[in-house]
Amino acid sequence: MHLNIPNTITLIRIGMIPVFILVFLIDEPWARPVSAWIYAAASLTDWLDGFLARRLNQQSALGAFLDPVADKLIVAVALVLLVSVYSDNIWVVLASIIIIGREITISALREWMAGLGLQSKVSVSMIGKAKTTAQMFAIIFLIYRDDWLGMPTYPVGMGLLMIAAVLTLVSMFIYLKAAWDEIKHEN
Repeated sequence: MHLNIPNTITLIRIGMIPVFILVFLIDEPWARPVSAWIYAAASLTDWLDGFLARRLNQQSALGAFLDPVADKLIVAVALVLLVSVYSDNIWVVLASIIIIGREITISALREWMAGLGLQSKVSVSMIGKAKTTAQMFAIIFLIYRDDWLGMPTYPVGMGLLMIAAVLTLVSMFIYLKAAWDEIKHEN
């Protein structure tokens, strides 16, 4: 297997997941901000690997597989960790269920549509990108928890998490609508 630069960056993102978990679970005042910065760095690599794949013309089937897997893994891990901290906050729990459930549903839908040769009907949309951006910042702020540069990260993170949950549902319905003709014709 030949690894190009974007795929190497994606594998580094996957490798950051255990580091992120370990730092998050350390019971020291410095651990939460450091884990937030690790998550932020991993999120930046998500943008960077896609940018470099296009810029360097290094798009590959391996990258098309690894990138969404890396994204979904780190988001699911971060949401589970947040639920462990905010288990008494029904909105964090519900938003996490919505986001993880949508990721599983849309991944399966994309795989099924690809099997039918119709993957372009369920390709990434702008609303999906907006959802990802809101979700990324929500998770960073909720992990960080303390005020940052005078900004109260918890309420901002909660607001962004609610926006991400709504966009998650909207984007899921858009994808399902795009695939509806195929779904209703299945026996």
